[in-house]
Amino acid sequence: MPLALLALAVGAFGIGTTEFVIMGLLPEVAADYGVSIPTAGFLVTGYALGVVLGAPVMTVLGTRIPRKRMLMLLMGLFIAGNVLSALAPAFGVMLTGRVVASLAHGAFFGIGAVVAAELVAPEKKAGAIAMMFTGLTVANVVGVPLGTLVGQTLGWRVTFLVVAALGVAGLLGIARLVPELPRPGGEVRIRSELAAFRNAQVLLAMAMTVLGFGGVFAAITYITPMMTEVAGFADSSVTWLLVLFGLGMVVGNLIGGRYADRALMPMLYVSLGALAVTLAVFTLTAHTKAGAAVTVVLIGALGFATVPPLQKRVLDQAAGAPTLASAVNIGAFNLGNALAAWLGGLVIAAGLGWTAPNWVGAALAASALVLALVSGGLERRTAARTAHDDQGGRVVAGAAALDTLV
Repeated sequence: MPLALLALAVGAFGIGTTEFVIMGLLPEVAADYGVSIPTAGFLVTGYALGVVLGAPVMTVLGTRIPRKRMLMLLMGLFIAGNVLSALAPAFGVMLTGRVVASLAHGAFFGIGAVVAAELVAPEKKAGAIAMMFTGLTVANVVGVPLGTLVGQTLGWRVTFLVVAALGVAGLLGIARLVPELPRPGGEVRIRSELAAFRNAQVLLAMAMTVLGFGGVFAAITYITPMMTEVAGFADSSVTWLLVLFGLGMVVGNLIGGRYADRALMPMLYVSLGALAVTLAVFTLTAHTKAGAAVTVVLIGALGFATVPPLQKRVLDQAAGAPTLASAVNIGAFNLGNALAAWLGGLVIAAGLGWTAPNWVGAALAASALVLALVSGGLERRTAARTAHDDQGGRVVAGAAALDTLV
């Protein structure tokens, strides 16, 4: 794997840290600005919506810019957003900083995935994408706990300055290590990028992304009350449970990248099916500490094992113009997170208990599996039809040659 992937992974590490670290710092931020914790929660919602909207907008705006330079500009935007968040004198300014940083998120991962795939041989594309996403998964193991600790001891503003410094490191790494890549072709490129969304397989892959990873967040969004109220963990143990979840994400990401290059659709069938079963079983294992801890690791591993194959699936099906589709698929992950968190909250509010979101997650993952089976079936049918047409063409050509001889 080329060193350029390390630079992309560093950028991904910074982005992953800033996305999730705010969850552990909401009480401190709320107290500093004199707002309620639910109001401070808009810092999470605003970031997620910024990712969903920013992914296609920033990618389209970057169609006339070489990919390396666009990645550098996105990291600059990310740095500016985090510095603004760190220095914000009022809550509204802090929210603006979060949205500014989020605008870089989807386009960075979308364009970065395309660049990563172009840096390696075709049979190693999913592995290269997984290498870049390793930065995001490691952020949940290292960046988020350390960022939370720094914020609780030195102040939350210091955390965002540190994250901005990570962005500077990523920017310098991209400038030095990522090779110059050809620039997309302007208006013609935009039309071809938009044309990818007429491909049913691209839309199916994005729907799988929303539902599959949404299944993970249906459970993980409410992991704190589930672990403290049901499993009996102390509040202080939740951080370490999230570290376990992050470790599972790292392992799942690497496994997904490795096997997606060998058998992409079977990898999706297995990971989505196992994820649905694991989430359903979590309603039982959440009642014991050991069972809950093991299941949290499995959810992280199985959930992120779907990421490299889903991202590669989009790249493969939008092969002629993959950049916008790749970026929008990153937004689809965040859309799934928001949808799942909302549905999980509904079942809790309905009085179904703290473990009820696990059933929501299982249903979402099972729905993603159904779509994967439909996508695989369509692909096999298309391949069979193409083979039949090719065979028919050879027969007609052979008959014409025989007629000529006669």
